[in-house]
Amino acid sequence: MRPSVFRHAARLGAVLALLGAATPLSAQQQLPPPLENGAASGVPVAVQVLRWHMLDDGVSTLTFRNMDQLFTTRTVGAAGTPWHLPRADHALDFSYEFKGQRHAADDFAARSYTNALLVMKDGRILSENYYNGSDASTRFMGWSMTKSITSTLVGTALADGLIQSLDDPITRYLPELRGGGYDGTTIRQILQMRSGVDYPERYDFANPGAAARNHIAALVKNNARFADAARTIPRAHPPGQEFAYKTLDTAVLGWLIERVSGGSVAAYTARKLWEPLGAEADGYYIMDGAPGVGREFSGAGFNATLRDWARFGQMMLDQGVADGRRIVSSEWVAGASAPAVTEGEDGGYGLQWWTMPGSDAYAAIGLQGQFVYIDPPTRTVIVKLSHFPPGGTEADAESRAFFRAAAAWTPE
Repeated sequence: MRPSVFRHAARLGAVLALLGAATPLSAQQQLPPPLENGAASGVPVAVQVLRWHMLDDGVSTLTFRNMDQLFTTRTVGAAGTPWHLPRADHALDFSYEFKGQRHAADDFAARSYTNALLVMKDGRILSENYYNGSDASTRFMGWSMTKSITSTLVGTALADGLIQSLDDPITRYLPELRGGGYDGTTIRQILQMRSGVDYPERYDFANPGAAARNHIAALVKNNARFADAARTIPRAHPPGQEFAYKTLDTAVLGWLIERVSGGSVAAYTARKLWEPLGAEADGYYIMDGAPGVGREFSGAGFNATLRDWARFGQMMLDQGVADGRRIVSSEWVAGASAPAVTEGEDGGYGLQWWTMPGSDAYAAIGLQGQFVYIDPPTRTVIVKLSHFPPGGTEADAESRAFFRAAAAWTPE
């Protein structure tokens, strides 16, 4: 199922009023200057404007849980029989410390721009709460938590023999990348964000670089496929030399999954992850183009319910097993969740998973406050789906303080 943005354009007017995006008293809404340049787009102007503002403070609480109103999507089908998550509902009767002050755990959601929050221990849901009009059926944008989904798909493709080795050059599977910055780069180096290509993950739209231009062309205007920038991107460093986080690396991994599976990323996600995971609701990817043209935005475009994000985390906590079904090997989980290089004070990075400093905890983390936090020693999984303001570093730091306290918490 691929609902088109064009069917939804008429429903966006009320939201646009919240943005202050329309030109006052104009007979026709105008594109912001950064969108006026380049090839014309078939995406309605109102939808382009809304995509342009979808990260804005005050609007993201709505857009982050209604991405199927903004984009063409591709469904990832759920399981016939969901993985039952037992409950042991319990008040969050602990506190956490942040910036020298103690706060009650019950205050955390209101303090940290929360749309939904779930805490599990030993595979049981202890607390599950929804805010701002969301509920158990709401599907939330994972943003870069999608990278951890894509990593898991690479792990299943490796186990299936579709990929022979992580140390194979990416051009063995994607010869289209020969002659560019990815030539000579291995799959492992791409998983570790050590490809060396010149793609600074910076979104200064007033002075757009490679990442900002690609965002505009692929995700706002749908004039290009996001991964195609990899064909001609130059190299900044030798492969494997430096860690540099970039969504383009994960888009290449999505292209790899598409190539080796012989189908769409969504179809492979359903077959190898979402169905055997026992997901209770369909997930979906946003697409970077219209049906028949676009690709799944495999670097940051997956959407799922709160409990299904929790199932994903529990599968990783259970060493790659979901309700008795093997998804990926325990060796893959160990490698994915271990830092590829020495951790800094903010942690490190494994295979598309972030590692937490000074602990065995690790997390899938997405833009503006999306987290699947996993602490193996305490058997804790926490999912927080948020609407941080852009650059919300204080909310991020407070969230991590809460996660540490929740992991240490032992309910009576």
